[in-house]
Amino acid sequence: MPITMPSPWLADAAGRVLLWSLVTIGFYWGAKRLYRRWPRWWLSPLLVTPLLIGTIVLALHASYRDYIGGTRWLILLLGPATVAFAIPIYEQRGLIRRHWPVLLIGMVAGSLTAMLTSWALATLVGIDGALRLSLLPRSISTPFAMEVAGDIGGIPDLTAVFVVMTGIAGAAIGDLILARLSLGSALARGALFGIGAHGAGTARAHQIGATEGAVAGLVMVLVGLINVLCAPLLAALLR
Repeated sequence: MPITMPSPWLADAAGRVLLWSLVTIGFYWGAKRLYRRWPRWWLSPLLVTPLLIGTIVLALHASYRDYIGGTRWLILLLGPATVAFAIPIYEQRGLIRRHWPVLLIGMVAGSLTAMLTSWALATLVGIDGALRLSLLPRSISTPFAMEVAGDIGGIPDLTAVFVVMTGIAGAAIGDLILARLSLGSALARGALFGIGAHGAGTARAHQIGATEGAVAGLVMVLVGLINVLCAPLLAALLR
């Protein structure tokens, strides 16, 4: 017999916040411990946690609105968490100052490639409208991506899902690329993860080295800012 959630929990805002916050934090904590013991990409907390939460949501016959209403405060913390990347960026400011032209070219090229391929592939498989627009900012960190999606007519919450999927895939593919390409520069390794896999990639870059992590964090933040600033122009072009 399926488990059902008591109606008072569904109706009470405080109950939803407590329930879904505990579920989300508890699953993420458990997934982190699992990943530390067996560091495999398919055990990434960003992959395991949503799958477990989705299972609970379906088992309790809850809705997405119930869940997101109870965890909105966690989403709001993504902004300050992104700003925290300024610390390693500051520590590596000398390296960044020396190589800023190459980084700028890479960020612009990476952003354009991500958006154009998203648009082309979505069109190729028959995806259009708000769903296609939600895919465009998938290669930037969640706070920036949701802002861009709202500006260009996409669905911010759906974009957040695409961002997570892109981050997980990008971090895994980044490891494969590093295993096959001889990238001797920490700058190149960091930029690879920062542009291709935003937050998840930056976390992986920090595991490789301090310089790689700092460069990935810088690239992730600046790519997000570039996209937010260019969103009105992009929206005008798409109309």
